[in-house]
This record gives sequence, structure tokens and C-alpha cells, in this order.
Amino acid sequence: MTRVVVVDDQTLIRQGIRGLLEVADIDVVGEADDGRAALAIVAETTPDVILLDLRMPRFDGIWTLERLRAAEVEIPVLVLTTFDDDELVLAALRAGARGYLLKDVTLDQLTRAIRTLADGGTLIAPSITDRMLRAIRSGPSPAGPHAGPVPGLTEREQEVLRLVAQGYSNREIAEVLFLAEGTVKNHVSTILTKLGARDRTNAVLRALHEGLLD
Repeated sequence: MTRVVVVDDQTLIRQGIRGLLEVADIDVVGEADDGRAALAIVAETTPDVILLDLRMPRFDGIWTLERLRAAEVEIPVLVLTTFDDDELVLAALRAGARGYLLKDVTLDQLTRAIRTLADGGTLIAPSITDRMLRAIRSGPSPAGPHAGPVPGLTEREQEVLRLVAQGYSNREIAEVLFLAEGTVKNHVSTILTKLGARDRTNAVLRALHEGLLD
């Protein structure tokens, strides 16, 4: 059973999400009302996925993402918020979020998103609107101000990168491309190195910035 920590400052929202997820056979192993409490709960329970609201008093979602990244916590974070704000979405993705959903999603969409992240996938592709894509390409490189040109990707690496951008996990990519999962992992590692990216989300952002997914 997939294990989840829910981070939201509103008690009723947390309890509602818990009740819905437990009906869908997802185990909510902890709740927190801000980022500082979330770090403690995550360290104690080591969930498969963190559901994170962005707008919280005191220690908000971006603060939490940055602390998780600084601590090298590799648990995927799914942002679940009421705010459809391009700058906020980009800030969350750049801070390490692996997915972004609005709270008006259905239970089926939410559970599928959770399982996708738990399986190693991302939800960046559905979250990128035309406005966000323009912002990514006109802004600084996700790899940093001193990033050099991207070395050429092989045809196979381009195939893998496109599937990563669509949210596929390594296992799913292996099934689609008829490859061993270990081979896919090697391709993903090479792609991250070539793009100067720290993780899959950052790699997709860099690829979008460079126009590699057109």
C-alpha cells in the first residue's frame, strides 16, 4: 500500500483528504500543518509520497521543498493547492516538486497521481501551460546561470526524455521502449548529466528551456 504524508494548514482539508485516500487504499501515515512539522513527520514515517500545500502560514510549501532538497530527502512531493499561479508552479517545480495538482481534481486523478510519483514518475507535463512554457524559455536556465551548452542527446536518449516529460516511470519507459529497466536507468542518468540537472523534474525544465521537447 502506498504511504502518504499530507501537509496542509487546514485541519478539515487534511481530514477530508485522509478519508478519501483511505477509501482508495492509500495509507495516510502522517499529517502536518506547516513545513517545520512536515519535516519531522516525514523523518519519522518515511512515506512514499508527500502531498504538500503551498500557501501555509509560517513555513510554507516552497520553504518545505527547499529544506527537503537541502537535506537530500528523495521522497517525491506532489503539490496539491487551490492556486493556479504560473510563477508559483514554476517556483515549486524548481524547488524540487515532482508534480502539481489543483484541489478540484477527482479522487481518481489524485490517487493515480500519487501512485505515479510513488512509482518514480512525474506530473510535470500536464502542468505546463503555454504561459509557463514561455516563462521557462525566457527565464534563466534551470541548470543555473553558468550552465554551458547541452551536449547532443542520442535518439534513444531523446525518446527516454520525452517519456520522462510525460510522467512515465523507469518501469513504464522500459515497457514502452522494450528495454530492460536497468538500461532505462542508465539512460536517465546520462540525460541528467548532459542537461546538468539534479533530478528528473529539473531535467524536463532544462529540456523545455532549451527547446529539446518541441
